[in-house]
Amino acid sequence: MNLRCAFCQTPFAIGRNETLAALQHMDAENLSHYDAHCPRCRRATPVLRQKLEMTLPNWREALNELEAEIAAHPQQAAALASAEPAPAATAQTESQPEQVAAKPRSRGATKPKPDSKPQVAGRPNPASRSEQGRKPPAKNTPGASKGKKKSK
Repeated sequence: MNLRCAFCQTPFAIGRNETLAALQHMDAENLSHYDAHCPRCRRATPVLRQKLEMTLPNWREALNELEAEIAAHPQQAAALASAEPAPAATAQTESQPEQVAAKPRSRGATKPKPDSKPQVAGRPNPASRSEQGRKPPAKNTPGASKGKKKSK
C-alpha cells in the first residue's frame, strides 16, 4: 500500500505483512486507524481502517493462510524473526554508541605564520581611519554629474 507522509510529504509503502499485522492489531484493540511511521521523519501518519480493508478485503483468510504457512515451515519463520531484531535489543544498541577514536588532523608541512612587521624606531604608528576623521564631502558641481542631459 502506497502512502505519503502528512508531515514531510515523502512517499513510502507498507507491505502485505505489515498491513496484515496492522489489521490484526486494530481488530484486537478495536481501533479506527493505524499509525504508519514515516521512514524519513519517523512521525506517525494515520491510516483509516477502511482504507486498509480496501487493500486487503479478505484479510482474515489471508492471515489464517499466513499462520498456516508459518506453522508448516517453522525454520523460515525463525529466519524472518532473526532478520528483524526485537525492539528491546535495538533500544539497547542505540543507547550505547560505539567508541571511535578520533584521527589527529595533520595538514602536512605548513609554514608558520610570520610575525607582524617590526616597528622602526623614530616612526610613529600610522593613525587608524577613526582617528583621522572623515573626508570632507565632495563638491556638488554641475559638470561632475553623470545624469541624463536635459534638452531645452
